[in-house]
Parts: sequence; structure tokens; C-alpha cells
Amino acid sequence: MRHVAIYLYDEVEVLDFAGPFEVFSTASRVYERLYPGREPPFRVFTVARTPALVQARGGLLVTPAYTFADHPPIDLLLVPGGVVTTEIERTEVVAWVKNCVARTELAASVCTGSFILGKAGLLANKRATTHWEDITDLRALLPDTHVLENIRYVDEGKVVTSAGISAGLDMSLYLIARLAGRELAVRTARQMDYDWKETS
Repeated sequence: MRHVAIYLYDEVEVLDFAGPFEVFSTASRVYERLYPGREPPFRVFTVARTPALVQARGGLLVTPAYTFADHPPIDLLLVPGGVVTTEIERTEVVAWVKNCVARTELAASVCTGSFILGKAGLLANKRATTHWEDITDLRALLPDTHVLENIRYVDEGKVVTSAGISAGLDMSLYLIARLAGRELAVRTARQMDYDWKETS
């Protein structure tokens, strides 16, 4: 079983974290129906800097499951987008992401989550993408990153980045296919009634 951690912070975009959460948790439910008694492939949970309520975009209040201090081991760290201006300036956030990813199998971002991965030095000399509206700012922040536009997601091996909101769903299904097989990804998309765009 792979532990999938989704990082939460104030002004995080709701579907950027809730969409991937739904994809990975649905994949495990589908798998358990297909293979009763077997261990599901994913356990997904949220992590925040502190145990305080997180206020997402639009005022949605979310209670994080874990903090930097007490989360379980992480195999896949997913950083959603949102208003990241404060986050990329928090040294403890950047340090946690960098140290966490050094021990994970994989890191991924949705939308402006790529800014946080970039500040942690994880996109140097790599290809990456973000929401179309933030392409210019990401290029300015990360001059040594080849920032691509008009693409759903970019796989650079240990780091995968996606464009905004719905692209995060496509990337999450792609990660299901990469880690647990395309059949499970297709069945997960079907369960969600989601028209998965498989190509990046």
C-alpha cells in the first residue's frame, strides 16, 4: 500500500486537493471490490503545517488529518494549488517539502502547487507546468525550469506537475495507471463518471 499525502494550507484550491483525494480513495474502493480481501493500493490523507483548521478558497474549512510533526511515512506527496504567495515564503514549508520528497517515491503538484515544489528545488533543470494564468510567473520564479504550456501534465520521473483543477484529476488518474495499472485507472474514472483525458 502506498501512502498518498495531500498538503493543505490556507487558500488552497478546493478541487485541487479534493479531486485527487477522490481519485486515490475511489481507486482503492474499486480495487477492494475487484479483489476482496487484498490490501488496497492507496491510503490517502491530508497533512498541514499545524493542526488548526485550514480555510480553503471560498471559505471551506478543513481539518487536516496530520501535521508536519506526526504524519505517517509518505510514498507520494501531492501539493495542490491555490494562493501560494505565503507558502513559498515559509521556510519551514519549503524545508518540509524538500526533506519529505527526498524520502518519497514520487511528488506531484496541481496548478500553482508547482511553485512550492520549485521553491524546494525539485524542478531545477526539469520540465514542468502550472495553470495557464500562472505560466509567466512560474517562468520568472524558476528560470532554470522548462515551463510548458497547453499541456495537462508533465512526468519527469520522480516529479509530476499538472495544470489547473481538472488537469489534476487527469494527472491523478495517470498516476493510478503508472503505479497500479491502467485497468484500475479506467475503472476509477468510470466509477467517478469522469471523462479521463489520458494523454498529457
